[in-house]
Amino acid sequence: MPSLDDVALAHTDLSRDDLHWLHLLISDWQIIADLSFADLVLWLPDSNGQGYWGGAQMRPLTGPTAIVDDLVGAFVPRGRRPLVDVAFDIGRIGREGDPEWRDDVPIRVETIPVLRQDRVVAVVARNTNLLGVRTPSRLELAYLQAASDLTRMISLGRFPFDVERRGWTATPGVGDGFIRTDADGLVTYASPNAQSAYRRLGLQGDVTGRQFASATMDLVPAPSMPTDEALPVTLSGRHPRETELCSPAATVILRVIPLQPADDHEGAVILLRDVTELRSRERELITKDATIREIHHRVKNNLQTVAALLRLQTRRLQAPEARAALEEAVRRVGSIAIVHETLSQTFDEQLQFDDVVDRLSHMVFDYSAGGGQVVTRRTGSFGQLRAEVATPLAMVLTEVLQNAAQHGFAGRSGHVEIRVRREAARLSVTVSDDGRGLPAGFDPLSSGGLGTSIVRTLVESELGGVIQMSAGPTRGTVVDIAIPIEELPEDGPQ
Repeated sequence: MPSLDDVALAHTDLSRDDLHWLHLLISDWQIIADLSFADLVLWLPDSNGQGYWGGAQMRPLTGPTAIVDDLVGAFVPRGRRPLVDVAFDIGRIGREGDPEWRDDVPIRVETIPVLRQDRVVAVVARNTNLLGVRTPSRLELAYLQAASDLTRMISLGRFPFDVERRGWTATPGVGDGFIRTDADGLVTYASPNAQSAYRRLGLQGDVTGRQFASATMDLVPAPSMPTDEALPVTLSGRHPRETELCSPAATVILRVIPLQPADDHEGAVILLRDVTELRSRERELITKDATIREIHHRVKNNLQTVAALLRLQTRRLQAPEARAALEEAVRRVGSIAIVHETLSQTFDEQLQFDDVVDRLSHMVFDYSAGGGQVVTRRTGSFGQLRAEVATPLAMVLTEVLQNAAQHGFAGRSGHVEIRVRREAARLSVTVSDDGRGLPAGFDPLSSGGLGTSIVRTLVESELGGVIQMSAGPTRGTVVDIAIPIEELPEDGPQ
């Protein structure tokens, strides 16, 4: 299905500012569809004046749909929909006297001109399914009156509001809670869900008939009042505002939509949603994340303590082989500590692995250069990796780099390159050096030492990948590692 921009750019002369206005409208018109119990279709004028193109469509959540087919991208020639012609040509709301019949269903049609800067840029057709119509309740009457006011504001260019919206994780809808106030700020109607939300905030009795601003501010704890200077303005109902109300018992998201279908302000529609349980779960997750980060931090500290103790023990040993073994153990512990240190600074169990690899390279060659200078270079990006992949992979790369330092260079200068290629569900890493290379007849399966055994076990068993060691094209050693990975939406550049 084409988007609003696709249709507008292909078939209309609407400007970028016009499209911005229409995007603001359709970002909010679910409210109008729900208040109207009606389907909404946005008709855009053809650039040649031959008719109208369907630019967007919305179905109500509060009633049966009137239009089964998708009309986005459809074309209607002039004359086929007289009410659309009237709304576009005259800039006046058009109403059908008799309902249309579509698939044996009576449909009441109303067209609303979308005005922007005294110019009609589109038409909204409101289609109401009249099947099973009954005497409306107080809630339905309040909904319909609010919908009528909002559609009138669309025709006058006063709705939507070109203001920055908050990115709520639970934006309130009509069914979550609905309050209507008059020009003086008195609550004239509150839906049952709205009543329940206010009672959970701590209101005693009914919110209907009360001054909305004062009744709401009485529920907000006094210590938080000075920190939110905009709250009285928000609750006045004269400005489009959003806020979050918190009491000791509940949390409610509140959105104010001022109504001005005529010259004077006529009150407001307030949509609200009880998000007490949602905020409680979010706080639990935040606490859990903080706890996990603290655990990683303490593990890192403990590993650094272990490494320090091993270094102390190394200084007391005289046997070269024993000293070398403990130094290798220090590096292995240090590689795990680097991963936990990085995880302690993130908000989830994934980390940017490039920083880890760069630190591992410095750690290995700072300890192992032995007078020679080894220059390392990384090409490509690991992106973000989960902790269960990052920890064993860090140990693998530590061992590979350590083998290059110890056996490939042995105190001489040289170069090491780490090439990374990340594809869908696969990570390939090649570590190449220009050192002495593999000894004649070397077989990783039988000739390798402890480091080689650790690398193969981690790659094949822990990471489910494959590893190959071979001689370089001219000299040195090449180690190829390929492991399966899970793609993450937060991945960095590939």
